[in-house]
Amino acid sequence: MKIIDLSVPIQPSPPESPLKVEIDYIDHKQGRKIFGPMFNLLDDDFPEGNFSAVENIKLTSHSGTHLDAPWHYWPTSEGKPSRTVDELPLDWFFHDGVVLDMTHKKAGEEIGTDDLKTALDRISYTLKPFDIVMLHTGAVKYYGQANYTEMHPGATRESTLWLIEQGIRVTGIDAWGWDKPFSVMSREVRDGKKEKLWAAHFAGKEKEYCHLENLTNLDKLPRPFGFKVSVFPIKIEKAGGGWVRAVALVEE
Repeated sequence: MKIIDLSVPIQPSPPESPLKVEIDYIDHKQGRKIFGPMFNLLDDDFPEGNFSAVENIKLTSHSGTHLDAPWHYWPTSEGKPSRTVDELPLDWFFHDGVVLDMTHKKAGEEIGTDDLKTALDRISYTLKPFDIVMLHTGAVKYYGQANYTEMHPGATRESTLWLIEQGIRVTGIDAWGWDKPFSVMSREVRDGKKEKLWAAHFAGKEKEYCHLENLTNLDKLPRPFGFKVSVFPIKIEKAGGGWVRAVALVEE
């Protein structure tokens, strides 16, 4: 079995990033100075003056490869209190994976229902309940750059609801967001199209679902289906999202 990493690293963000990630790296010498007094140990007690290397990280639950839970979208879903990431059923997060090629879509464009159907026809695949459907846009190649948040197409409300109607509970994208870039949505709102604001996320008000953002290496998968995906989110109490070490398990 081949294991393919579908996760980006959590790394310090560029200054312009709307979601700041700050990492304070504490090396082995610093670890001795910090933890020695805590444990009533002297410098000479540590071999070669070394002790624990650790990192202090300041970030949101939506940094790096992560899962958005229904609570992130809206206080309610399907007329009930939206579930947080720690309340979601674990059996949603290990299923057959399907990759749909959206690399022909330009930054800011919409990924509609017809686009999904065409991509499925192209690979001769019919969705089944609980498939994990991942959209390959190629935008992740800009990850870590200041313009990353602007470089992807995004799903629509209609295409998101269509996936949920097929029994899909977890979707994903190799981009900063499941929706279009906020610069595009903001212009649409200013033009009087308020329904375009975060429309794919807000679909979660109507139908409960989760999506993954900042996936990577979808182009490394040897086939568009016929593999398993593991995307278990970190269990953060009452949170709207959690970090994920997403991997694909491919039988060779």
